[in-house]
Amino acid sequence: MTRSIIKIISQDHKVAKLAAIAIALSLIEFFLPSPIPGVKPGIANIIILFTIIKFNFSTALWVSLIRVFIVSIILGTFLGPTFFLSLSGSVFSLLFLFLFRGINGQYFSVISLSLIAAFAHIIGQFLIVRFWIIPHDGIFYLLPIFLISALIFGLVNGIITTSLLNIKK
Repeated sequence: MTRSIIKIISQDHKVAKLAAIAIALSLIEFFLPSPIPGVKPGIANIIILFTIIKFNFSTALWVSLIRVFIVSIILGTFLGPTFFLSLSGSVFSLLFLFLFRGINGQYFSVISLSLIAAFAHIIGQFLIVRFWIIPHDGIFYLLPIFLISALIFGLVNGIITTSLLNIKK
């Protein structure tokens, strides 16, 4: 039997550091009280947005997926509804960031990308809720509350990400 050698490159260290920060922020957010059940600020998304702008999409994809899987394992929600809500929100926001960042990055500021990601996250989660958890159209009556929270937290996270990007220059 031959030994396999795993080569660790600087990219791996970068992904691990960013994922660790995103995981820590997700765990902190988990313990923050929420005035409306299910409404969270998404502070780990600051790291994802920072990563996609500062580095590239594939790095952000790895950081986001690692965060979703590790946090769900730590919190005991792996393969439960909460895991799939988190995964769908992350995948949708990454997909929309990929599309809008890829169209022409000069037209979209960090704040507008943060808003796009926040709205996409909510849409992804609502699709899972509608078609799997609560298969009834009545769920869409809650959509305005979640979209308003996405607007507020998307703005705040975009401003924070912009500040982080300016510090790192």
